Amino acid sequence: MNLSQRTYLIITGASRGIGREFAQQLSGRIQSQGSVVTLLGRNLPLLQEAKEHILAKSPLLTVHTYSLELATAKAGDFAKILEDSTGNGSFERAIVIHNAGTIGDTSKRAREIGDTDILQNYFHTNVFSCMSLNSQFMQVFRNVQKLIVNLSTLAAIAPISSMGYYCSVKAAREMFFRVLALEETAPDTLVLNYAPGMIDTQMTVQVQQEAHDPAIVALFRDQRESKTMLTAAQTTKRFIEVLEAQKFKSGDHVDYRDADL
Repeated sequence: MNLSQRTYLIITGASRGIGREFAQQLSGRIQSQGSVVTLLGRNLPLLQEAKEHILAKSPLLTVHTYSLELATAKAGDFAKILEDSTGNGSFERAIVIHNAGTIGDTSKRAREIGDTDILQNYFHTNVFSCMSLNSQFMQVFRNVQKLIVNLSTLAAIAPISSMGYYCSVKAAREMFFRVLALEETAPDTLVLNYAPGMIDTQMTVQVQQEAHDPAIVALFRDQRESKTMLTAAQTTKRFIEVLEAQKFKSGDHVDYRDADL
């Protein structure tokens, strides 16, 4: 977390929710001139809003925004974004936060999931694009201190009714990053699977409205109505505390509610 170094930060799903909050809070801690923040998302106007908010507080940063559809993104798309946003810059630290993700159709039971066209699109959005971006990131920053963050979830390690789609892709992503951590043993690469808890975002609203399991609907509704759901700001603050304490091993799954940082 020595963000006084020249830092390159790239965040997917940065137009709203947790991704946007991560971008804003981390950017405020990057101090070195020559540092770059790259925001990826589908909604370009919202990305521009996030950029303006960052520059208002950190005018020395360079901030890039790219609208990209992850369902169809290829390795070449990520390579071009990284080439364009890094330019001729020399960086001492590089951070990628794989935040983008979709919940999938929570109205379907696991036994009803089988349309391969839908599955191809869903896995490309949530798994294949993530792996492709990570590969390009590792190539570009092979000789730089790297922090690789996968936005994980309880659904990556425990089955949840109504979330056959979501559990599947999150489990796949978590295992991929655990393998990456196992293979990348050099001290210049640190991998974290961070589970941010239940957040009051559009994604949890969608689950509450569409899940087929009444118990899941009630769980989300009760937490929202009792205001016990976390905010994006709360979980981002906790995430930064986890990084600062750095008690985790590369590849670990760390949950917002873990007592020991």
